[in-house]
Amino acid sequence: MRIALLSYSTKPRGGVVHTLALAEALAALGEDVTVWTLGRGGDAGFFRPVDPAVRLSIVPFPDVPGESVGERILRSIAVLRAAFTPDAYDVVHAQDCISANAVDHCVRTVHHLDTFTTPELAACHERAIVRPHAHICVSASVAAEVRDGWGIEAAVIPNGVDYARFAAARRSPERGRYVLAVGGIEPRKGSLDLLEAYALLAEPDVRLLIAGGETLFDYRDYRTRWEKRAAELGVEPEVLGPVAHEELPSLMASAAVFAFPSTKEGFGLAAMEALAAGVPVVTRDLPVLREVFGGVARFAADPPGFARELRAALDGVDPEPGRALARRYTWSAAAEAHRAFYRRSGDRVVSRAAARKT
Repeated sequence: MRIALLSYSTKPRGGVVHTLALAEALAALGEDVTVWTLGRGGDAGFFRPVDPAVRLSIVPFPDVPGESVGERILRSIAVLRAAFTPDAYDVVHAQDCISANAVDHCVRTVHHLDTFTTPELAACHERAIVRPHAHICVSASVAAEVRDGWGIEAAVIPNGVDYARFAAARRSPERGRYVLAVGGIEPRKGSLDLLEAYALLAEPDVRLLIAGGETLFDYRDYRTRWEKRAAELGVEPEVLGPVAHEELPSLMASAAVFAFPSTKEGFGLAAMEALAAGVPVVTRDLPVLREVFGGVARFAADPPGFARELRAALDGVDPEPGRALARRYTWSAAAEAHRAFYRRSGDRVVSRAAARKT
């Protein structure tokens, strides 16, 4: 099969990490895979090296000063649509709402559901659920949300995790003790709740580090509120911003606790990477995270609960149950499941493959 996987960015967000890892695992199975994406801000490549067995098609997408979020969404869809060549592929698989809107017929992975106030983004989100001819979710909880909200049955294929990369990471004692969060400062990541919890934790020898944060959206107002609240609470978290791909495993493995207070998730890949690195995880008490992390993580619903669970995790946790859970999720298994899904998911694969044989 000739497979196109479509993403919206070259930056290290969860959906992009998923896209690249899935592409490489499918190529390792012998499939012909091309990843299409937008090269935002002049990017000519992804945030990490990609296996040369995977073709890359990065569509230039220069920044436009003063562009609103809605305008950026519409331009993203239009630019990717104009560049993409759907007839070259048996399978077109969109990983987000932008890429799903840029094509007319696709498989769609719904990583998680969200609620948007920007009209263009809300419309993009809705069309990207109702228009695809087949759907995949990375957890049963999200598949249930899709079923309840739209009457659509989605296959469930969990993420993989690069277990060896994180399990082998070297701890750096010189970093000291810290709670780590990944994903930047934004509403969906529960950043304000984590700030409140850190203040309640009141452990002067434990720092709070926040890594990541590449996003299409404008969260400056939220960031301003977060900074003002930090000053009011008298705490000084360290905001690292984007972390180089090769540096993330050590940063993760050196953490005393990984905090995952997201209000919406589809699987929790960053938290699974933390478990692979032998780091205890404290996460939001959401059905999807109960499903994925079972009795391995600690769960909390509010800042006092997070403070309590962070304090308990700082006392030490046996890492082996978490490592064992992370080992269960492999990208090779995800790729096998995707390939089987493509083969049974509709007439596009069958008709295009047959046409090339005639």
